[in-house]
Amino acid sequence: MSIVNLDKIFAPKSVTIIGASERPGSIGSTLMKNLEKFAGKVYPINPKSPTIHGVTAYKTVGELPEVPDLAVICTPAKTVSALVEQLGEKGNRAVIIITAGFREVGSEGKALEQQVIETAKKYDNFRIVGPNCLGVLVPETNMNASFAATGGIVGRCAFISQSGALGTAVLDWANYNGVGFSYFVSMGNAVDVSMGDLLEYFGQQDTTDSAMLYIESIPDAKNFMESVKKFSAVKPIVAYKSGRFAESAAAAASHTGAMAGMDAVYDAALKRAGVQRVLEISEVFDCTNLMSHCAAPKGERLAIVTNAGGPGVMTTDALIDRGGKLAKISDATMEKLNAILPSFWSHGNPIDVLGDAKAEAYAKALEVVLDDPQIDGIVVILTPQAMSDPTGAAKAVVGVAKGAKKPILTSWMGGTTVAEGVNIFRKEGIPTYETPERAVDAFIQMVRYEKLRQFQATMGPAKTIATGADRAAMQKMFKEHIDEGVTILPEDKSKELLAAYGIPVTMPVVAKTADEAVALAAKCGFPVVMKIHSHQITHKTDVGGVKLNITDEAGVRGAFEEIITSAKAAKPEATIIGCTVQPMVKFPVAYELIVGQIKDATFGPVVMVGMGGTLAEVFKDRALMLPPLNAAMVKEELEHLKYWKVLKGYRGKPGANIDKLVDVIIRFGQLVSDYPEIKELDINPVLATPDGVMALDARVVLDEKLVGTGTVAGSALAVTPDE
Repeated sequence: MSIVNLDKIFAPKSVTIIGASERPGSIGSTLMKNLEKFAGKVYPINPKSPTIHGVTAYKTVGELPEVPDLAVICTPAKTVSALVEQLGEKGNRAVIIITAGFREVGSEGKALEQQVIETAKKYDNFRIVGPNCLGVLVPETNMNASFAATGGIVGRCAFISQSGALGTAVLDWANYNGVGFSYFVSMGNAVDVSMGDLLEYFGQQDTTDSAMLYIESIPDAKNFMESVKKFSAVKPIVAYKSGRFAESAAAAASHTGAMAGMDAVYDAALKRAGVQRVLEISEVFDCTNLMSHCAAPKGERLAIVTNAGGPGVMTTDALIDRGGKLAKISDATMEKLNAILPSFWSHGNPIDVLGDAKAEAYAKALEVVLDDPQIDGIVVILTPQAMSDPTGAAKAVVGVAKGAKKPILTSWMGGTTVAEGVNIFRKEGIPTYETPERAVDAFIQMVRYEKLRQFQATMGPAKTIATGADRAAMQKMFKEHIDEGVTILPEDKSKELLAAYGIPVTMPVVAKTADEAVALAAKCGFPVVMKIHSHQITHKTDVGGVKLNITDEAGVRGAFEEIITSAKAAKPEATIIGCTVQPMVKFPVAYELIVGQIKDATFGPVVMVGMGGTLAEVFKDRALMLPPLNAAMVKEELEHLKYWKVLKGYRGKPGANIDKLVDVIIRFGQLVSDYPEIKELDINPVLATPDGVMALDARVVLDEKLVGTGTVAGSALAVTPDE
């Protein structure tokens, strides 16, 4: 992560446009026009024209009268590497490459892009935005180094997009709605300046109070997570991540993978970093609107001021459905409203000021509601009735809302009749929405962010646990199995690893014959559990490979034969070693969970906890966490499970020992962080009882590419332990 020379990109005193042109509709011409109001110097480069749009032009980089702070390149892809070389020799260290035709078009473009990267490496701290990007805007300084059709309004929200096309739509919408930006960046292929670099830089700028991200992928998760955590600790970030349903086929091979899914991992990562995620493009617009104009609400209690009962009820429905709360109006506020409103007003929240309400009634009611300490935010609604004055009411609301310390959101419902009032809100920077439901959506998103921010502030550092694991011995055992062509560890070896991390387990012993099984059962004591033992069989119950509560010798012999026969029929290609025998664990009260891990290609190991047993994949009631973990993180995620109410005790049954369950999950998180060689790990079921926790079955899948490579201890995860 580096912000070196980013000032040259975002606060340049001089800009050169390589490929500047007067040809109508060309990018070079658009760039020149967009920089007409720029206060610094602009140096167009065009070998064929002495002037471009009335500005003296130069034939080459070498002819420039000074070293420009920033260069913008819009010439064909094949010319870019040589131009970067010329700029580097000239002393320039900051470039925006607008040009497309690089890795996005195939192998030839990828080779051209690599040439640019290698050329830039010759010069210390040479920074590049792009290639294949829309460009950069800094509205405060009229620096529009982009080919967007319009500039931006000055604001305090930084917008960072991995899609130039979406960027143009957001910019056009923002200008129409009076929403401003401190910085506006289209990243393109991001060969150098990353989203993490941008957040690190913008987080240090006094002109920026928040950030909105459009994410398609995160190539450098560590950089991203560290910068996002730092930014979100003091300023809100809202993100839209596209590609929600592109699940990894490889991950689905395990219970954990099938229950997790790639998109859910992004959810967990963004939450861990303190980012509020939105799921619809409309929410990108709505949240940008709110973040640009209002402070985050301190709570979820919303007041609704309306001139019509129906929309008030609709707004209430939307609020409750999204997890918000209808504010309870204080007695003092009720008295004040009774004094200023007609006797037929609703006398409650929603506050119906009636259809013939004058502009003054809106203003007075809003002033009173703002003063109520039991109210965290207000949605003001107007429907155009014959007696209404939408324009006057909008002006009255603006007069009160300016400088308000609580968010005030408006929805003037209708079309032409309310258009002037809506334009007033846009011009004055008051968040306004076409429907009350969209206003509620924006409010709730910011409520969720504020809760997340508060949780992040009190979460505390991750916990490190001393273990009895012999890493060298474990690595040796991993390699021995891989050398034998075995990627799935036997149950006994998997449980040895768990036990080394202080996770309670029932230890199985392998019996190759029925006689051996009988002897083992007699030794450990009846009743016993028997399971198929084969490196090729992943899910034992699917092949009839598990027998429970066996109480005598005859039962052991019968179970052995049944398990072997059933497994061979279901998996004829598998090598059957025998059966494992272990004590049958019985508890008066026990709750089944699954605790698992997958290795995400972007974020590394991800821990999953959810309702366990054979129906785990059916209900998919799960929580995902990125280690390293601590008790606060784990408990927060457990409380979001539907199964949580059961774990706490259900219909007179005592609840599970939550503290011990949390401890086991933390230990599990450290285990998978310590061993990058583990590709997948399932413990299913884990029994959580009033007294403790017991892991009954375990499955470890090894990563052939990492086993035996000398991989050092430590997680490949982007998130580093909090200090």
